[in-house]
Amino acid sequence: MLSSPGIGSGLDVTGIVSQLMALERRPLSSLDTKEAKQQTQLTAFGSLKGALSSFQSSLSALANPEKYTAKTASLADTTLANVSANSTAATGSYSMEIQTLAQSHKLKSANFATTGTTIGSGTITIQFGTYSGGAFTLNSDKAAQSISISPDNSSLAGIRDTINLANAGVTASIVNDGTGNRLVIASTDTGLSNALKITTNDTDTNNTDNVGLSQLNYDASTGGTTNLTETVAASNATLVIDGILINKASNKITDAIEGVTLDLLKTNTGTTTTLNLSRDTANTQSAVSSFVKAFNDLNKTIVDLSKYDAATKRASILTGDSTVRSIQTQLRNTISDPLTTAGGGLSILTEVGVSFQANGTLKFDSTALSQVLNDPTKDISTLFASVGKTSDSLVSFISAKPDTNNGKHSLDISQIATQGTAAGSAPAALSINTGVNDTLNFTINGVSASVTLATGTYTATSLAAEIQSRINGAPEISAAGIKVALSESAGKLTITSDQFGAASTVSITGGNGKQDLFGTPVETSGLDVAGTINGVTATGSGQILTGAADSSGLTLKISGGNTGARGTVDFAHGFAAKLGKLVDDMLKSNLIDNRIDGINSSIKDIESQREALNQRLEGVEKRIRAQFSALDATIVSMTQTSNFLQQQLSRLPGASS
Repeated sequence: MLSSPGIGSGLDVTGIVSQLMALERRPLSSLDTKEAKQQTQLTAFGSLKGALSSFQSSLSALANPEKYTAKTASLADTTLANVSANSTAATGSYSMEIQTLAQSHKLKSANFATTGTTIGSGTITIQFGTYSGGAFTLNSDKAAQSISISPDNSSLAGIRDTINLANAGVTASIVNDGTGNRLVIASTDTGLSNALKITTNDTDTNNTDNVGLSQLNYDASTGGTTNLTETVAASNATLVIDGILINKASNKITDAIEGVTLDLLKTNTGTTTTLNLSRDTANTQSAVSSFVKAFNDLNKTIVDLSKYDAATKRASILTGDSTVRSIQTQLRNTISDPLTTAGGGLSILTEVGVSFQANGTLKFDSTALSQVLNDPTKDISTLFASVGKTSDSLVSFISAKPDTNNGKHSLDISQIATQGTAAGSAPAALSINTGVNDTLNFTINGVSASVTLATGTYTATSLAAEIQSRINGAPEISAAGIKVALSESAGKLTITSDQFGAASTVSITGGNGKQDLFGTPVETSGLDVAGTINGVTATGSGQILTGAADSSGLTLKISGGNTGARGTVDFAHGFAAKLGKLVDDMLKSNLIDNRIDGINSSIKDIESQREALNQRLEGVEKRIRAQFSALDATIVSMTQTSNFLQQQLSRLPGASS
């Protein structure tokens, strides 16, 4: 039996079958071509989707109003201070004279032979406040800090290290002046109200002598014990701006001129320098230029995917595609349509030098933009960002959502937000005694803590400052970012939470000082702001009011004022916001994803067709090979018969002649 087809017959069966199967496989090539085209379209739509996402990301940054309202600050004498301004600063110029710089309070000890010299152990208590007229007035914004000095750390170096590790608002260092080593203690913060009062609880039981830990006492008030020496007095920064004397605790001043930060470096007593505030036109020019570039980058992707080259008569992969054409048309229409303005005096991009060219790209005329930036009646932020302009100075626009409706929104307030309070029912006792009336337990905004007050005799004002300092310094309270303010009226104390709204609460829950200091306190929870926007009830949380219905997503801050009608909010989405929403809708509405899904479905269908065709071809090849094998066997058989007959014929008589 023949092991290979064609050997017996001499036919090239393998070659013949291969050629016949090549003809049979032509439909596979057609499927491969179709799949390659589908894959190319799939890649193209992926590129388009990526380009839209990139464009959308760039629009998010451009939708920030502060990009277009930024201010720049400059000082004629740059050596005097570093200056900066934010968008709330008003343009103009100011004369400025820096008379003094703020300084930290610094104290030094007596000389000690070595850094290892033992000083003493016990507790150091540091308080911050102001010395004036022989009295020390506590800084109510700062809590007293107690630092435990163990016998193991009772040396000069050990006390220094322990103070620094305590993070108590002071720093400690050792200075060798040539005659010995001195401990220097300095307040971390500058200003008159951050002067230091240092008292000790000495393990030698004498807290006022100049032996042991009490060597570090410093109380410059009348009758106080002062064993440290002042080397630098606490002082405020003083400066004159346009003839107005300004006194600040820090050399970094953020509230002298609205929106301006001054970082004072040195004085110029007796002379003045000029501070200029102007629009940051470079930043705005860059923002608008970035918008034009972002659109042109997207447009290039769209054109490259869909253009038809008339010269070469070649089409791109998405030439004539309806989805691409729809995206391009919607983008151009959105850019061309005038805005509903929020009151910035601008409604179309051509007003700031942005216009379409014949090839569908945007061009930018910076000169036209400069003219708008120099016009105080124009607000370019309303052209790009989502902006709300309020008619009431105590109402601030915070934010809006993409679906917030453009237009004028009326505001009516039925309830002003308030803070939680706890008010004493009787004048507070002014003498605080250890173990008698020196502790308070309380809960502020849901956070509970306890404090111990310093013993002594107070005025109502100084007692309020002591309690405020202790509460704000309680670890649980400070960790939660909570603060309270203490006030007194006719000797009665009131604690007020710094938070607004229903979550703002103050409760005095116990402690041996509760009755003496607050009697039966009247505790009142805060209230959320309440009202309507466009006649529809809005949601209040603290001072924040958020609209519903056609004002959905419009968020306002009501900082105070009266109940009743509070004017209007002119709101409109700018081009960056409008385009951002349009692109978001394109990406979320499955405009492109449906096409991608359709292409993937077609590719799967091609795979199914290919699989079915391959299965059929296997059968065809088997059949053809079987037929040729049979033919080969027949020919072999016939050849053998022919050979046999020839042999027999050759044996017949006379066959050889």
